Amino acid sequence: MEHVTGRWGALAMVALLDGTTRFNALRRRVDGISEKMLSQTLHALERDGLVLREAKPTIPPHVEYSLTPLGRDVAGKLLDFIQLLESRMPEVMTAREEYDAR
Repeated sequence: MEHVTGRWGALAMVALLDGTTRFNALRRRVDGISEKMLSQTLHALERDGLVLREAKPTIPPHVEYSLTPLGRDVAGKLLDFIQLLESRMPEVMTAREEYDAR
């Protein structure tokens, strides 16, 4: 659960909802993530059965990442959660202002 709910895991999984993606394209989609952190995140998600890594025997290496069926289900729920939070941000901002005013 930690790999899915962490900042980078959630963002990488939601980015993969659009389909199979190469490493560098995924890194550009997940703004702010370092190459090392993306690599570690993808390995953890692959180990958990959420991401599929396919390395093609070419020079230079061609590696693609996609979501497994389980990963698609989880990423869909994450996207729903993210959209819910984004739609309720005015309430969050109001609560913060009220808290800070006290």
